[in-house]
Amino acid sequence: MPAPDPARTAFLRAQPFAHRGLHGDGRLENSRAAFVAAIAAGYGIECDVQASRDGEAFVFHDADLDRLTDQTGPLAARDAAALDGIRLTGTDETIPTLFQLLARTLGRVPLLIEVKTPATDILPICRAVARELDGYRGPAAVMSFHPGVARWFRRNVPAIPRGLIVSEEDRHGPTHDARRTLALAHAKPDFLAYDIRSLPSPFAARFRARGMPVLTWTVRDAAAERIAAAHADEVIFEGAHR
Repeated sequence: MPAPDPARTAFLRAQPFAHRGLHGDGRLENSRAAFVAAIAAGYGIECDVQASRDGEAFVFHDADLDRLTDQTGPLAARDAAALDGIRLTGTDETIPTLFQLLARTLGRVPLLIEVKTPATDILPICRAVARELDGYRGPAAVMSFHPGVARWFRRNVPAIPRGLIVSEEDRHGPTHDARRTLALAHAKPDFLAYDIRSLPSPFAARFRARGMPVLTWTVRDAAAERIAAAHADEVIFEGAHR
C-alpha cells in the first residue's frame, strides 16, 4: 500500500487533538463548551458523529441518549427536529450538529471526525458527513472502526483524508493479525488511529515506517505520553496535557 501524500495529512501531526473536545471542569464531552475551550487552547478537536433517523449528522458519542441527556433510547430513533430540543445533562446546551461545529470552528483548528456506524447501513452517516464537509475550508479528516467508511470516502470524496481506528485489546494472534490486514486493505486509509493500550505494535510500526501517520487514543497520563512519543505521531488526549 503506497504512503499517503504527506501534504494531505500534515495537519494530523501538527498539534494534539482534544478527545471529544476539551471537556472537564464542568464542560461535557462533545459539547459546544468543550469545543470552544479546545479552540481557545489551540488544540485540534476529535469528535463523534452519528445520524439521526432522517439522516442529519449529530455530534454525540453514545448510541443511546441515557448517559448524557435526560432522555432515553437510541439517538438514531429520533428525527433531527426532536434531537434539536434535547439538552445535555446539567447544561443549557442541546446536542450539537456537525454543521454547528463546523460553523463554530471555521478552520481555526483541525477536526478529526469519528464516524459512528450501525452494523447494518453506513451510507446515511457517510453521506451526512460528506454533505456537511462539502465546501468546508478548514483542515478535517474522518475516521472509523468500520473499514467501509474509509472505503466509501476514498471512492466518493477522495479529497477528505480518511483513517482507520484500530485496537488490539483482547484480539491477538495470527487470525486477528490477518483481519487487521484485510481491514486495512479494504479501507486503504491515509492514517491510523491506534489504541494507546495496543502500543507498541509491530502492525502499527510497519505502516508508520512506510510513511502512514499513526495517531493514538486516548492519552490520559504521563506514562501514556511516553509511549505515544515513542510509537505515534500525535495524540488524542483527555485531561491535562504536557
